[in-house]
Amino acid sequence: MKNTALTKTHEALGAKMVPFAGYNMPVSYEGVNIEHETVRKGVGVFDVSHMGEFLVGGPKALDLIQKVTSNDASKLTIGKAQYSCLPNETGGIVDDLIVYKIKEEQYLLVVNASNIDKDWEHISKYNKEFGADLRNISDGYSLLAIQGPKAVEAMQSLTSIDLSAIKFYSFEVADFGGVEHVIISATGYTGSGGFEIYCKNEEVQQIWDKVFEAGTSYNIKPIGLAARDTLRLEMGYCLYGNDINDNTSPLEAGLLWITKFNKDFVNSEFLAKQKEEGVTKKLVAFELDEKGIPRHDYDIVDATGNKIGVVTSGTMSPSMGKGIGLGYVPTAISQIGDKIYIQIRKNAVPATIVKLPFYKA
Repeated sequence: MKNTALTKTHEALGAKMVPFAGYNMPVSYEGVNIEHETVRKGVGVFDVSHMGEFLVGGPKALDLIQKVTSNDASKLTIGKAQYSCLPNETGGIVDDLIVYKIKEEQYLLVVNASNIDKDWEHISKYNKEFGADLRNISDGYSLLAIQGPKAVEAMQSLTSIDLSAIKFYSFEVADFGGVEHVIISATGYTGSGGFEIYCKNEEVQQIWDKVFEAGTSYNIKPIGLAARDTLRLEMGYCLYGNDINDNTSPLEAGLLWITKFNKDFVNSEFLAKQKEEGVTKKLVAFELDEKGIPRHDYDIVDATGNKIGVVTSGTMSPSMGKGIGLGYVPTAISQIGDKIYIQIRKNAVPATIVKLPFYKA
């Protein structure tokens, strides 16, 4: 079990710690609903230092990224980031990730904690053809996500740059909390605004302390992974291992928008054919019509009780007070307004397929 550089700080704050993706991580402090509301209405801080970071550099850096990712990284300019995925050779997804263009011929790939080794092996395999400079810097870096509508205002005193000018999926390399050369990015996973701070492990305690000092009058709070999950689900953002995995295609998962066929990438021919022929199942968002809480792996059934799919993510939405979820169903029953049923113990609870996001600010 690995610790982040802030593990002792979380323990001192009374966090409930759990094993997650090989790390000892804070799942909650005060409780998921309170923490969820803090981020939706104010400002909260997540330690997400378990995420993986790879640096890709040199003349062949872009060529490698174009080969292993589904999105078109040639569109990136310095200071911009892009959501993408790593398709595998069998029609599924190795991982989803964010690609940052740091400077000419240098990119940062941010990958999921549970997939660091798998992603590294996958990318390295294809790099034999390109010979890009590939470095796994995951163990040396920390990542804080400062999220919520008051994040910019609360943190502005900690940096010389204008935080409000950092647009969604953009970033700056600047000073923050007395530390030079940190990445300040706006690629939030909560849907309530804010930004992320990438820094070295030895710098993160200072930044954490400065962040909480600056946020005191804004009632800033530390937030655990449980609220991170409810926040991302209200936005309909995919979670690797739940909603996407080695067996789900980007097209089935509704990720055609990050799958660009103007270039050759891993398994692009298969995915292009799938686009042409259409998929047989789709990831949909649903709301329960009656009381109940849908959970991961619950069956989705039709009106006669036949299993037609499975819930990949589900919860009681803290913002909306109703059961919401994502799941795969046959394409024929995947339109907005279509009725499905979630098997919750002995009851088939009716649900309606809805348009994302669930939560609208």
